[in-house]
Amino acid sequence: MRPRRSPRPRRADARDRAPPSGGAAGRRGLHRPDRADDGVGPGQSAQAVASHFTAEQAAAFSKAIEADLGARGARVALVFRAGRSRADMPKGIDYTHGALWIYREIRTADGGVVQGYAVYNLYAGDGKAWPVSQSRLVQDYPLDFVRASSVDDVGVILPSPEMQRRLLNLVDSPAYAALHNPSYTLVANPFSAAHQNCTNFLLDLVAAAAWETSDPAQIRADLTAHFTPTTIKAGSLPRWLGPVVDPRLQTDDQPGPIRTATYESLAAFMRANGLITDAYVLRERPTG
Repeated sequence: MRPRRSPRPRRADARDRAPPSGGAAGRRGLHRPDRADDGVGPGQSAQAVASHFTAEQAAAFSKAIEADLGARGARVALVFRAGRSRADMPKGIDYTHGALWIYREIRTADGGVVQGYAVYNLYAGDGKAWPVSQSRLVQDYPLDFVRASSVDDVGVILPSPEMQRRLLNLVDSPAYAALHNPSYTLVANPFSAAHQNCTNFLLDLVAAAAWETSDPAQIRADLTAHFTPTTIKAGSLPRWLGPVVDPRLQTDDQPGPIRTATYESLAAFMRANGLITDAYVLRERPTG
């Protein structure tokens, strides 16, 4: 069943002008918007530099992603990366982190303004600045996002034009922060309000935009009725020993099989409800 009020495309206006196909502006001197948590670096969800890419490769790939989104006229996209090798991840999960990429005005350190993609994340703590079982909303940039990848590709969900408009309005409203639950677990149950991870947060944002509600209880009820989560086989995770092995793995919100939101299940939900233009995997193309 589609959301009660399915998004309808509307005529673009000046605020919805498409980003240039050549990618976003350069990264020098960029100033993070006020909502960014500048004093605290991303937690374990985003290592400073993953060994998979050199700095040059990460920069080139981040620009390639921006160029791809720009060529598709994307003002808002959901982009996913894998912070661990696929061999180390449970079956059915190809990506460990997802975030909103939004093309908008960005203030530079010298007070200027450039157009570019800003990345809106939910990050778990690193155990130093804040606990690993807690998350914060942090805004950074495409290069930060790609540097923490451990594989050669990203997953992309391109919402419909109307959904892009609604998601942009949602991010710029108090509802964005209100929908964040700081209690973090790696495999949060999307039907429970106990914990949240980055992909569940994206799912909640998509649901809020699609059903035009910011009521968490209503979002839970609608998702329970209409969302099919990814089920993780019990042997894929140290379920009961999880809190001992990794304090980010809490399973008290999983009364039965371990269920969570993933790139695949979120894309399937959006496709089934007419909320999507495309979903695809973008691979790095080595140069030289």
